[in-house]
Amino acid sequence: MGQLTLTKLRFDNGVWEGRITGEGRPDVEVRHLDQAVEGVELAEDGDGWTLRVPVPRRAVAEGVHGFLIYDAASNTKLGDFTLIAGEPVADDLRAEVALLRAELDMLKRAFRRHCLETSGQG
Repeated sequence: MGQLTLTKLRFDNGVWEGRITGEGRPDVEVRHLDQAVEGVELAEDGDGWTLRVPVPRRAVAEGVHGFLIYDAASNTKLGDFTLIAGEPVADDLRAEVALLRAELDMLKRAFRRHCLETSGQG
């Protein structure tokens, strides 16, 4: 499969929307707090795909909530978005830390899967 590109379209009424272009149908997974987000929709729209991510109610709360969007087939990050609620803090690094945690969780899953797949070989 060729490289996929995700472009943000809008974030409105609790739904984040983006457009994915590239070869083949992407196997998109969106994670928040290392849990898969339910209700994610992927619809073909000519020469690409429209991605709709409903923000779960648990993420509409005080603090920083990062969402990681990736292609599960290739375990490649396509993008991310962050929802921040509550008191704003100047130069807030919490959003970056939340996204780094989400990416680390993705890498840990990939490493564990790799170890399981290769443990029987040798």
